[in-house]
Amino acid sequence: MVVDSCHGEYESCHGEYKVPGGKLLVADITTDNDRLASVRLSGDFFLEPDDALEAINQALVGASVAASAEELTERVRRALPEGTVMVGLSAPAVATVIRRALSRASDWGEHAFSLIHRAPEAPALHMALDEVLTREVAAGRRGPTLRVWEWDRPAVIIGSFQSLANEVDTTAAGELGVEVMRRISGGGAMFVEPGNTITWSLIVPESLVQGLSFVESYAFLDDWVIQALGDMGIRAWYVPINDITSEGGKIAGAAQKRLDGAVLHHVTMAYDIDAERLTRVLRIGREKLSDKGTASAGKRVDPLRSQTGLSREAIIERMAASFGARFTLTADDVRPDELSAAQALAESKFQDEAWLHRVP
Repeated sequence: MVVDSCHGEYESCHGEYKVPGGKLLVADITTDNDRLASVRLSGDFFLEPDDALEAINQALVGASVAASAEELTERVRRALPEGTVMVGLSAPAVATVIRRALSRASDWGEHAFSLIHRAPEAPALHMALDEVLTREVAAGRRGPTLRVWEWDRPAVIIGSFQSLANEVDTTAAGELGVEVMRRISGGGAMFVEPGNTITWSLIVPESLVQGLSFVESYAFLDDWVIQALGDMGIRAWYVPINDITSEGGKIAGAAQKRLDGAVLHHVTMAYDIDAERLTRVLRIGREKLSDKGTASAGKRVDPLRSQTGLSREAIIERMAASFGARFTLTADDVRPDELSAAQALAESKFQDEAWLHRVP
C-alpha cells in the first residue's frame, strides 16, 4: 500500500495521535516543499505555562519533513520554557503526531470495523484465517477487522522465528493432546486451552500506524484494551514491547506481522490456564509463569478470572462493547471464499511439517 505524503509546496496536513495512557494530540501543519512552514498543535492535554504551546509550534517550523523522531523531539525539548509541566503528552508524542501528519496517517474514527466471532476452530485454521484476512484487508476487499478466536483443542503456538526444539517438549505435548503450531508473526510461545484463554486479532490498514515506530504501534493498537480492562475495574498498563500487565501479574502478550500494506496484531490473554500442563509442554514454562505472578507450577494462571470475577464470555462481550463504544464496530463473518482459502492454506502451510520445523 502506497501512502501519500505531505511534502509538497504549501500543502496542508492533519494528524492525530492518542498517546497511550495519555491524551489526544492533534497536529495541523503546512509544508513548503521539504520544510515545515507552520505548525498548530491542539488536544485535550494539560500544559503549563500557556506560552509553552506556541514555543513548541515555533520550534518545529523549519524542520525538515524527513526529520527523524529523535530530531523533532530534541527541537521540542530545547524550546520548552523552564518549569514546563506536560500532562497527557510528551516531547516524543509531539514528534510522533508530526510524523503521522506528514505521512497522512489515518485515524481510528475514519475506519468502520467488522467483528468476527465464530464457533471453535482448529489451530491451523486460526493461523490461516489470520493470514488470509490480513491479505484481504491489504487488498481493500475487506475493511479493518476484529476477530475473536475460539479454540477447539489445547495448543502451543510458537513464534515465526522460535526454535521448536528449544521451546516445546513435543513428546509431552503429544501425551497431553496439545497441538503444536507455528504462526506467521514473531514473539514468544502461546499456550492456549479452550475456554481458558481469550485470543483476538486486530487487522488494520497500515495507514493507521503510519508515523509510528514498530514499538509505538504495539502500544497504539493495544490502547483500547487498556481502556476496556479499566472499564472492568482492572488497572492495567503496557510494558514494552508487547505485554499488558497489572498488579496481579501479566495479563496478555501481543505479536505483529505486516503483509502487503496491512497490519496483523494478535493478542492472547490468560483467563484461567492449567499451569502444570503449561510447564510440562513449554520448556521455559516456569519463566513464563513468573511473568504472570505465579511462583508454583501447581497453581493456575488466572489473572482475568481472579481480577474481574467475570466469566470468560462476559469479558469478551465487555471488551467488544468497549471497542464498539469508542469506534464503529459491526458484527460480521468470514466470507465463503475467505474460509475456502484459509482451509486450503491451513492444509498446505500450517499443517506442513516443513513449516513447523523451519527453525528446528
